[in-house]
Amino acid sequence: MSGNGIAPCKKVTDEVFAKMKRPVRECEHWLKNAAPRQVSLPNIGSLLCSSMSNVEQKKRDGMNGPFNRAFQNEAREQCDAEVARMFYTGGLSFHLARNPHYRNSYFRASTLPGYVPPGYNALRTTLLQQEKGHVEQCLQPIKSTWSTKGGINCDVKYKDKHCITNFLIDSIKEIGYQNEVQVITDNAPVCRAARLFVKARYPNIFWTLCVVHTLNLVLKSICSPKQNDDWYDKCSWISEIVADVGYIKFFIVNHNMRLTMYKDHCKLKLLSIAETRLASTLVMIGRFKEVKEGLEQMVISPNWFLYKEDDIGKARAVKEKILDEDFWDEIDYIRSFTASIYEMIRMVDTDKPSLHLVYEWWDTMIEKVKAATCRTEHKQLHEQSDFFDVVYHIILERWTKSSTPLHCLAHSLNPK
Repeated sequence: MSGNGIAPCKKVTDEVFAKMKRPVRECEHWLKNAAPRQVSLPNIGSLLCSSMSNVEQKKRDGMNGPFNRAFQNEAREQCDAEVARMFYTGGLSFHLARNPHYRNSYFRASTLPGYVPPGYNALRTTLLQQEKGHVEQCLQPIKSTWSTKGGINCDVKYKDKHCITNFLIDSIKEIGYQNEVQVITDNAPVCRAARLFVKARYPNIFWTLCVVHTLNLVLKSICSPKQNDDWYDKCSWISEIVADVGYIKFFIVNHNMRLTMYKDHCKLKLLSIAETRLASTLVMIGRFKEVKEGLEQMVISPNWFLYKEDDIGKARAVKEKILDEDFWDEIDYIRSFTASIYEMIRMVDTDKPSLHLVYEWWDTMIEKVKAATCRTEHKQLHEQSDFFDVVYHIILERWTKSSTPLHCLAHSLNPK
C-alpha cells in the first residue's frame, strides 16, 4: 500500500509466502463449497418420460401440441414444484394449503402482472398493524354495547409460578352499580371470594367450576397427601411409591450411560411430565408399568454396575426396587382404583357438551373405585374398606365444593 508506509516484509521468501497463501486458498475453497447451493426443481416431464415405455413416450410427445402449450402445462408444473419447495424448506404445515386465504392470495397475484409478495419487514410491522386495526374496527359494534348490556371478562396470568385471576365486570349503568368492578385474586384457590362477589351482585349468574380441575385435585389429594390432611396415614404409601418411581426415572435419565442402556432394553421413553399436566402422576406410573420388562432386563444385565464407586449403592437400591414384586403390585393397585377417575377426566376434557352427564359419571366413577378397591383387598362390595372410605371422603368433599344447581338441572332434563 504505497503512500501509507506499508510494504511487504523483505525477509519473507517466495517459499514462505507460498506456504502462507496455501491456508488462505484452502479457506476460500472451503467457503465456496460451504455456500448454499441452488437446488434445481424436479422436472416432472423428464421424470415421467424416464418411467415410460417408448410407445407411451411418443404418445406424450404427440400430446404436447399447441393446446397444451396454450395452457403452459410445464410452467404450471414448475410453479407447483416451487410452492411445494417453499412448504418443505420453511417447515410449513400442510394444513396451510386448506386455508382459503392461501388460494385467494395466488388468485389475486395472478391478475396483477409484476406483483411481488410482501417481505419479512412488511409482514411483521405495517401489515400486522393494519390487520390489528381492522379487527378492532370490526369489534367496535360489539364493544359499544358493553356500557348498556354489561359483561364479565376473565383473564388468568402466571407470575412467579403463581396463578393470578383477573375479573373485569362491566355492569349496567341504569341499575345503580358502578360501571366497572375489577376483582383480582393472587391465586386460583382464592378465586372463591370473586365467585361470592359475582354471585352477590348477579344472583342470576351461575358459577360452574371446572370438573376436570376438580377431578385432578381429587387425584392430587390421594396421590400426594399433606401431613396435615386427615387421610395422610391411609394414603402416604401412594406418595412413597410415586417418589420411588420419580427417583428411578431421575437416576436413569440423568446419566448418559444409564440412559443408553435403558434405550437398548426399552423402546418407549421415560416421560418427563410437568406437574401442571392433568393426572401427571398416573401418566408417569402408567408409562413405568409399560416398560417393566425392559427395566428388569436392564438391571440384571452385567453392565448395570459399571459406574463410579459413588453410584454403586444407588444402582443396587434401584435394582432391588425394580425386582421387588411388591413394588409392582402396589403400582397395579394404584392404577386399578384410579383408572375410573382418569377415565372420567378424559371424557370430560373435550369440547363436547357433558354438563348433563356429570351426575351419572360421578356415581359410576365411585362405584368403579369401590369395586377395584374391594377386588384388590379380596372383599365383597357390601363389606367395609377403610381405604375406600378415605377415598370416598376425598371425592365427596371435592364434589361438594364444585357442584352447582346447574348439574342437577341438566341431569333432570336429560331424556336418557
